[in-house]
Amino acid sequence: MINKVIQSVVALSIVTTMAFGAQGVMLNVVSGNAEAKYNTMINEKIKSIGFVLSDPHARINDAYATKYGSKTLEDGKPNPNYDPAWNKNLDTLGFFSVSNDVKIRELLLKAPELGGFSPFNLHMFKPVNEDNTYVGHVVPQTMLDIVGIKDEALRKEFIGTFTQLDAMVQKEIGGVAKVSEYKSLPAKPMMQFEITFDRPAELGTYLDEFQEKFEAAFEKNKYIIAGFKNYKEAYTDLNLEFSKYDAYFTYSLCHFTFSYNIFNKGRPDAGAFAPCSMYMYIAKDTNKLVIGMPRLANWTSVLHIEDAVMQKSITDLDIEITKIMLSLGAKEI
Repeated sequence: MINKVIQSVVALSIVTTMAFGAQGVMLNVVSGNAEAKYNTMINEKIKSIGFVLSDPHARINDAYATKYGSKTLEDGKPNPNYDPAWNKNLDTLGFFSVSNDVKIRELLLKAPELGGFSPFNLHMFKPVNEDNTYVGHVVPQTMLDIVGIKDEALRKEFIGTFTQLDAMVQKEIGGVAKVSEYKSLPAKPMMQFEITFDRPAELGTYLDEFQEKFEAAFEKNKYIIAGFKNYKEAYTDLNLEFSKYDAYFTYSLCHFTFSYNIFNKGRPDAGAFAPCSMYMYIAKDTNKLVIGMPRLANWTSVLHIEDAVMQKSITDLDIEITKIMLSLGAKEI
């Protein structure tokens, strides 16, 4: 399954594009269950190289088993979410959003679109039918290509922020670094929106009202707000300049049933793209909220998802997210 998607890379370099094609997702593949080693690294050691862990979601596989794998609820009543096709396919699956806040600050000032992968998931999973654990992330070149950053100096800086992280994964987790390859991204890899508003004296009033409506709209459509990171506040707390924006924050979105039908049904590697990061910012002294998020169609292209049911669910979610944003008064750009 997964071995059909990844290829071993000798002397792997994430700074240059490989001759055989674009790099997609890099995973360290290590024998055995490395969950304990991963937890130690992500919770105790990663901060030593400047990475901040936010909104961790460990052992999502247990939540799948509870929600879809049991015929009855705790009170004995029938479970309406029970999946007759349920199988335990994962020993562990975790989403851990990380960001090197200090290093990424100057890059966000130059290219706010990088919020599409800031933070990003340092993914970890182990299939039941393999004695291997996978740990890794979307390759930074692909992140840059998806969000549309072409400036070579900026690309080099962003890619460089991964050097210490990848070295730590190799040291702490070990195994063989492998990478997927792909031919092209979808024609429109990003969804982007703008909302023009009447700016009040206190901008926080508008933001509070908008965020309340935003979260309610997505939760009504069975999405989970899996994370929230306020970069503007983080840099204020760190006494670091970020005055280009009056507001800058990202949401992490997850549709639980959708994720279950992808990750627990043969494609846990696609979790490297999850949860989806939607950035929002207001440039200084403006009355426009700018919003962007990588389309889920990138999953299909980068990871060669060929299952027709999965493809349809990915397409449907892109359409639904767009409809929700339009219902909130956003204009697609």
